[in-house]
Amino acid sequence: MGLFKKIVKRMINPFWDKYSDLFKTSHHRNDEEIELKIRMDNPLYLERFGFKVYPQADDDGIIEEIFNRIQTTNKTFVEFGVNNGLECNTHYLVHQGWNGLWIDGSKKYIKGANQLFFKVINTKQLNIINGFITKDNINTLIAEEGKLSGEIDLLSIDIDGNDYWVWKAITCVKPRVVVIEYNAKFPPNFEWVMAYNPTHIWRGDDNQGASLKALEKLGHQLGYQLVGTNTMGINAFFVREDLTKNFFVKPATAENLYNPFRWKKRYISGHPSRQYIGKAY
Repeated sequence: MGLFKKIVKRMINPFWDKYSDLFKTSHHRNDEEIELKIRMDNPLYLERFGFKVYPQADDDGIIEEIFNRIQTTNKTFVEFGVNNGLECNTHYLVHQGWNGLWIDGSKKYIKGANQLFFKVINTKQLNIINGFITKDNINTLIAEEGKLSGEIDLLSIDIDGNDYWVWKAITCVKPRVVVIEYNAKFPPNFEWVMAYNPTHIWRGDDNQGASLKALEKLGHQLGYQLVGTNTMGINAFFVREDLTKNFFVKPATAENLYNPFRWKKRYISGHPSRQYIGKAY
Protein backbone atom coordinates (compact mmCIF):
# COMPACT_ATOMS: atom_id res chain seq x y z
CA MET A 1 0.00 0.00 0.00
CA GLY A 2 2.89 2.34 0.78
CA LEU A 3 4.35 1.90 -2.70
CA PHE A 4 0.93 2.47 -4.29
CA LYS A 5 0.47 5.75 -2.39
CA LYS A 6 3.89 6.95 -3.50
CA ILE A 7 3.09 6.17 -7.14
CA VAL A 8 -0.26 8.00 -6.96
CA LYS A 9 1.32 10.97 -5.21
CA ARG A 10 4.03 11.14 -7.84
CA MET A 11 1.37 11.16 -10.56
CA ILE A 12 -0.86 13.78 -8.91
CA ASN A 13 1.72 16.29 -7.64
CA PRO A 14 2.75 17.73 -11.04
CA PHE A 15 -0.93 18.27 -11.93
CA TRP A 16 -1.65 19.86 -8.56
CA ASP A 17 1.36 22.18 -8.74
CA LYS A 18 0.25 23.38 -12.16
CA TYR A 19 -3.51 23.65 -11.73
CA SER A 20 -4.19 24.04 -8.00
CA ASP A 21 -4.96 27.75 -8.45
CA LEU A 22 -8.06 26.76 -10.41
CA PHE A 23 -9.57 25.37 -7.22
CA LYS A 24 -8.85 28.45 -5.11
CA THR A 25 -10.76 31.70 -4.78
CA SER A 26 -8.68 34.41 -6.43
CA HIS A 27 -8.70 38.08 -5.53
CA HIS A 28 -6.58 41.01 -6.60
CA ARG A 29 -7.92 43.49 -4.05
CA ASN A 30 -9.74 42.72 -0.83
CA ASP A 31 -12.54 45.21 -1.52
CA GLU A 32 -13.11 44.41 -5.18
CA GLU A 33 -16.51 42.73 -4.84
CA ILE A 34 -17.80 45.46 -2.53
CA GLU A 35 -16.77 48.09 -5.07
CA LEU A 36 -18.46 46.18 -7.88
CA LYS A 37 -21.74 45.95 -5.95
CA ILE A 38 -21.71 49.70 -5.34
CA ARG A 39 -21.25 50.32 -9.04
CA MET A 40 -24.00 47.90 -10.00
CA ASP A 41 -26.38 49.94 -7.82
CA ASN A 42 -25.43 53.26 -9.48
CA PRO A 43 -26.77 53.67 -13.05
CA LEU A 44 -24.07 56.19 -13.98
CA TYR A 45 -21.49 53.40 -13.81
CA LEU A 46 -21.42 51.17 -16.88
CA GLU A 47 -20.91 47.77 -15.23
CA ARG A 48 -24.60 47.02 -14.72
CA PHE A 49 -25.27 47.37 -18.45
CA GLY A 50 -22.65 44.90 -19.62
CA PHE A 51 -23.55 41.79 -21.58
CA LYS A 52 -21.81 39.48 -24.03
CA VAL A 53 -22.96 38.47 -27.49
CA TYR A 54 -19.57 37.82 -29.10
CA PRO A 55 -16.53 39.28 -27.30
CA GLN A 56 -14.58 37.76 -24.45
CA ALA A 57 -16.41 39.72 -21.76
CA ASP A 58 -19.36 42.09 -21.34
CA ASP A 59 -18.20 44.71 -23.83
CA ASP A 60 -21.23 44.47 -26.15
CA GLY A 61 -23.56 45.79 -23.47
CA ILE A 62 -21.20 48.54 -22.34
CA ILE A 63 -20.66 49.77 -25.91
CA GLU A 64 -24.42 49.75 -26.47
CA GLU A 65 -25.05 51.76 -23.30
CA ILE A 66 -22.40 54.35 -24.17
CA PHE A 67 -24.09 55.00 -27.51
CA ASN A 68 -27.50 55.04 -25.84
CA ARG A 69 -26.18 58.05 -23.93
CA ILE A 70 -24.23 59.92 -26.62
CA GLN A 71 -26.03 58.54 -29.73
CA THR A 72 -24.35 57.42 -32.94
CA THR A 73 -23.46 59.37 -36.06
CA ASN A 74 -22.13 57.35 -39.01
CA LYS A 75 -22.00 53.92 -37.28
CA THR A 76 -18.46 53.39 -38.53
CA PHE A 77 -15.78 51.50 -36.60
CA VAL A 78 -12.11 50.58 -36.77
CA GLU A 79 -10.91 47.59 -34.77
CA PHE A 80 -7.51 45.97 -34.77
CA GLY A 81 -6.37 42.80 -33.07
CA VAL A 82 -9.55 40.97 -34.17
CA ASN A 83 -8.14 37.46 -34.74
CA ASN A 84 -10.72 35.81 -37.05
CA GLY A 85 -13.42 38.31 -36.04
CA LEU A 86 -15.78 35.94 -34.24
CA GLU A 87 -14.91 37.15 -30.73
CA CYS A 88 -14.11 40.80 -31.32
CA ASN A 89 -15.79 43.95 -29.99
CA THR A 90 -17.47 44.93 -33.27
CA HIS A 91 -18.88 41.61 -34.52
CA TYR A 92 -22.24 42.40 -32.90
CA LEU A 93 -22.18 45.89 -34.43
CA VAL A 94 -21.89 44.33 -37.90
CA HIS A 95 -25.15 42.50 -37.13
CA GLN A 96 -26.72 45.89 -36.42
CA GLY A 97 -25.73 47.41 -39.74
CA TRP A 98 -22.52 49.19 -38.74
CA ASN A 99 -19.71 49.33 -41.27
CA GLY A 100 -16.00 49.48 -40.78
CA LEU A 101 -12.47 48.17 -40.91
CA TRP A 102 -10.72 45.23 -39.24
CA ILE A 103 -6.94 44.84 -39.09
CA ASP A 104 -4.93 41.90 -37.78
CA GLY A 105 -1.28 40.93 -38.06
CA SER A 106 -1.89 37.22 -38.61
CA LYS A 107 -2.35 35.99 -42.19
CA LYS A 108 -4.01 32.86 -40.82
CA TYR A 109 -6.62 34.83 -38.87
CA ILE A 110 -7.29 37.21 -41.76
CA LYS A 111 -7.80 34.29 -44.14
CA GLY A 112 -10.32 32.86 -41.66
CA ALA A 113 -12.10 36.19 -41.24
CA ASN A 114 -12.44 36.59 -45.00
CA GLN A 115 -14.10 33.18 -45.20
CA LEU A 116 -16.35 33.65 -42.16
CA PHE A 117 -17.55 37.17 -43.04
CA PHE A 118 -17.69 36.91 -46.83
CA LYS A 119 -21.32 38.15 -46.97
CA VAL A 120 -20.54 41.55 -45.47
CA ILE A 121 -17.20 41.80 -47.25
CA ASN A 122 -18.93 41.34 -50.60
CA THR A 123 -21.34 44.20 -49.87
CA LYS A 124 -18.47 46.48 -48.77
CA GLN A 125 -19.95 46.72 -45.28
CA LEU A 126 -16.72 45.29 -43.84
CA ASN A 127 -13.14 45.76 -45.01
CA ILE A 128 -10.46 43.43 -43.62
CA ILE A 129 -6.72 44.11 -43.83
CA ASN A 130 -3.71 42.02 -42.91
CA GLY A 131 -0.95 44.15 -41.39
CA PHE A 132 1.42 43.98 -38.44
CA ILE A 133 0.59 47.19 -36.59
CA THR A 134 3.15 49.71 -35.37
CA LYS A 135 2.88 53.35 -34.36
CA ASP A 136 4.58 54.24 -37.64
CA ASN A 137 2.22 52.42 -40.01
CA ILE A 138 -1.16 52.62 -38.30
CA ASN A 139 -2.30 55.78 -40.11
CA THR A 140 -1.31 54.29 -43.46
CA LEU A 141 -3.21 51.09 -42.71
CA ILE A 142 -6.38 52.95 -41.71
CA ALA A 143 -6.40 55.85 -44.16
CA GLU A 144 -4.65 54.56 -47.27
CA GLU A 145 -5.39 50.83 -47.23
CA GLY A 146 -8.61 51.03 -45.22
CA LYS A 147 -9.90 54.19 -46.95
CA LEU A 148 -11.15 55.74 -43.70
CA SER A 149 -10.58 59.23 -42.32
CA GLY A 150 -12.29 61.88 -40.23
CA GLU A 151 -14.86 61.22 -37.54
CA ILE A 152 -15.91 57.65 -36.78
CA ASP A 153 -18.07 56.37 -33.96
CA LEU A 154 -15.79 53.67 -32.52
CA LEU A 155 -12.13 52.67 -32.34
CA SER A 156 -11.21 49.39 -30.61
CA ILE A 157 -7.57 48.56 -29.83
CA ASP A 158 -6.31 45.16 -28.66
CA ILE A 159 -2.83 44.18 -29.84
CA ASP A 160 -1.42 42.86 -26.53
CA GLY A 161 1.56 45.17 -26.46
CA ASN A 162 2.01 48.57 -28.05
CA ASP A 163 -1.64 49.59 -27.58
CA TYR A 164 -0.73 52.82 -25.74
CA TRP A 165 1.78 53.94 -28.38
CA VAL A 166 -0.46 53.09 -31.32
CA TRP A 167 -3.44 54.99 -29.88
CA LYS A 168 -1.18 57.98 -29.27
CA ALA A 169 -0.03 57.87 -32.92
CA ILE A 170 -3.47 57.79 -34.57
CA THR A 171 -4.35 61.04 -36.32
CA CYS A 172 -6.19 59.97 -39.49
CA VAL A 173 -9.49 59.25 -37.73
CA LYS A 174 -11.23 60.99 -34.86
CA PRO A 175 -13.23 58.36 -32.95
CA ARG A 176 -16.04 59.42 -30.66
CA VAL A 177 -15.52 56.33 -28.47
CA VAL A 178 -12.33 54.35 -27.84
CA VAL A 179 -12.10 50.86 -26.36
CA ILE A 180 -8.58 49.82 -25.35
CA GLU A 181 -7.15 46.95 -23.34
CA TYR A 182 -5.39 47.86 -20.10
CA ASN A 183 -2.95 45.96 -17.91
CA ALA A 184 -4.94 45.37 -14.74
CA LYS A 185 -1.99 43.88 -12.89
CA PHE A 186 -1.09 47.37 -11.76
CA PRO A 187 -3.31 49.14 -9.18
CA PRO A 188 -5.35 52.12 -10.38
CA ASN A 189 -3.05 54.81 -8.99
CA PHE A 190 0.09 53.45 -10.66
CA GLU A 191 1.32 54.75 -14.01
CA TRP A 192 3.10 52.16 -16.17
CA VAL A 193 3.58 51.79 -19.93
CA MET A 194 5.33 49.00 -21.80
CA ALA A 195 8.47 50.24 -23.53
CA TYR A 196 7.74 50.63 -27.23
CA ASN A 197 8.93 47.69 -29.31
CA PRO A 198 7.87 47.65 -32.99
CA THR A 199 8.40 43.88 -33.26
CA HIS A 200 6.68 42.95 -29.99
CA ILE A 201 4.67 39.73 -29.90
CA TRP A 202 2.90 38.93 -26.64
CA ARG A 203 4.25 35.84 -24.89
CA GLY A 204 1.45 35.51 -22.35
CA ASP A 205 3.33 37.43 -19.65
CA ASP A 206 2.75 40.78 -17.94
CA ASN A 207 4.88 42.82 -20.35
CA GLN A 208 2.02 44.23 -22.38
CA GLY A 209 -0.04 47.36 -22.72
CA ALA A 210 -0.31 50.05 -20.09
CA SER A 211 -1.87 50.56 -16.69
CA LEU A 212 -5.28 52.20 -16.46
CA LYS A 213 -3.79 55.35 -14.89
CA ALA A 214 -1.37 55.73 -17.81
CA LEU A 215 -4.25 55.35 -20.28
CA GLU A 216 -6.40 57.80 -18.32
CA LYS A 217 -3.67 60.43 -18.65
CA LEU A 218 -3.07 59.68 -22.32
CA GLY A 219 -6.79 59.88 -22.99
CA HIS A 220 -6.92 63.31 -21.39
CA GLN A 221 -4.00 64.48 -23.55
CA LEU A 222 -5.88 63.29 -26.64
CA GLY A 223 -9.19 64.83 -25.56
CA TYR A 224 -10.93 61.77 -24.10
CA GLN A 225 -12.55 61.03 -20.75
CA LEU A 226 -12.30 57.63 -19.11
CA VAL A 227 -15.90 56.49 -18.56
CA GLY A 228 -15.54 52.90 -17.35
CA THR A 229 -13.99 49.44 -17.54
CA ASN A 230 -15.50 46.02 -18.03
CA THR A 231 -16.05 43.71 -15.08
CA MET A 232 -13.33 41.26 -16.15
CA GLY A 233 -10.73 44.01 -15.89
CA ILE A 234 -9.67 43.78 -19.53
CA ASN A 235 -10.94 46.79 -21.49
CA ALA A 236 -11.24 50.49 -20.72
CA PHE A 237 -13.78 52.78 -22.38
CA PHE A 238 -13.19 56.41 -23.34
CA VAL A 239 -15.54 59.02 -24.77
CA ARG A 240 -14.46 62.24 -26.44
CA GLU A 241 -14.66 65.00 -23.85
CA ASP A 242 -16.96 67.22 -25.90
CA LEU A 243 -19.60 64.46 -25.81
CA THR A 244 -19.56 63.33 -22.17
CA LYS A 245 -21.70 66.13 -20.64
CA ASN A 246 -23.23 64.66 -17.44
CA PHE A 247 -23.80 61.22 -18.92
CA PHE A 248 -21.05 59.43 -16.99
CA VAL A 249 -19.88 59.04 -13.41
CA LYS A 250 -17.36 61.41 -11.84
CA PRO A 251 -14.57 61.56 -10.91
CA ALA A 252 -13.44 60.14 -14.24
CA THR A 253 -10.27 58.63 -12.81
CA ALA A 254 -8.62 55.24 -12.81
CA GLU A 255 -9.05 55.10 -9.05
CA ASN A 256 -12.83 55.41 -9.42
CA LEU A 257 -13.34 53.26 -12.51
CA TYR A 258 -10.76 50.46 -12.28
CA ASN A 259 -11.78 46.81 -12.28
CA PRO A 260 -9.24 44.13 -11.33
CA PHE A 261 -8.51 41.23 -13.66
CA ARG A 262 -11.16 38.64 -12.78
CA TRP A 263 -9.69 35.74 -14.71
CA LYS A 264 -12.16 33.22 -13.33
CA LYS A 265 -15.17 35.22 -14.45
CA ARG A 266 -16.69 33.72 -17.59
CA TYR A 267 -19.39 35.01 -19.90
CA ILE A 268 -21.43 32.61 -22.03
CA SER A 269 -24.01 33.71 -24.58
CA GLY A 270 -25.51 30.56 -25.99
CA HIS A 271 -23.73 28.23 -28.38
CA PRO A 272 -20.32 29.20 -29.81
CA SER A 273 -20.04 31.21 -32.99
CA ARG A 274 -18.68 29.36 -36.05
CA GLN A 275 -19.40 31.95 -38.75
CA TYR A 276 -21.19 35.25 -39.36
CA ILE A 277 -24.92 34.44 -39.20
CA GLY A 278 -26.32 37.94 -39.63
CA LYS A 279 -27.49 39.63 -42.81
CA ALA A 280 -25.51 41.86 -45.08
CA TYR A 281 -26.55 45.52 -45.20
